[in-house]
Amino acid sequence: MPFLGMNGVIFYFSPCRVNCSISTYAQTRSCFNKVMGFDQQLRQAEHYLAKTDKKLAPIIKNYGPCRLKPHTDHYGELVGSIVGQQLSAKAGATIWRRVLDLFNGRMPTPEQLIRIDGQKLRDAGCSWPKVGYMKDLAQHVLDKRLDLKHIATMPNDQLIEQLTAVKGIGEWSAHMFMIFGLGRLDILPVGDLGVRKAIMNLYGLKQLPEPAQMITVSNKNNWHPYESVAAWYLWQFLDNSPKKQTRHSV
Repeated sequence: MPFLGMNGVIFYFSPCRVNCSISTYAQTRSCFNKVMGFDQQLRQAEHYLAKTDKKLAPIIKNYGPCRLKPHTDHYGELVGSIVGQQLSAKAGATIWRRVLDLFNGRMPTPEQLIRIDGQKLRDAGCSWPKVGYMKDLAQHVLDKRLDLKHIATMPNDQLIEQLTAVKGIGEWSAHMFMIFGLGRLDILPVGDLGVRKAIMNLYGLKQLPEPAQMITVSNKNNWHPYESVAAWYLWQFLDNSPKKQTRHSV
């Protein structure tokens, strides 16, 4: 993983990203985060992308610093993302408040979500499929099929596999959680319509790119290991950020 040090010197830090153990990956991420704080990593990402991608450079200059802000409320983020699926920010917030009211204004524990009568969640405004999704998420957390203890340091592929095993969480939702919730900087959200439109417009493609073509564009313009930051600027380019779909706006 390249990052720019003082005087423009490029250092290389190489985490094991595929087929590595959780402990190895966790140690690598921990080491890197100790070397650089998250905001500093964003500044380095902006500098790196501006130098490697001439089409992205003026967008980075125009929109200023990337404002990704990861957090540690992983379980709450996932529950909230299910509640807010396919809703406007206003409608999602209203239903979310109603859900919390069922639990005295607090985030329900997985046990509480499993015990509560589904009709109460339905009456709060959640569709029946979403009621099932929330209960399935709670069960995955309880039996540790979704390992929240190691979620922040789990390798990308393994984390996507665990997230998408939960009903109602697809690859797009997993990517959004990894970018906006965990602050993973190396996620290319290949299923996001906004990023697809921005790539088509910015790089002169004749039609919306499929995932393979998006990866080609990313590789050609050397986005790795900062695909998430590139995507953030592409969203700004279209004024189409999905941040409103999460509980933790940026």
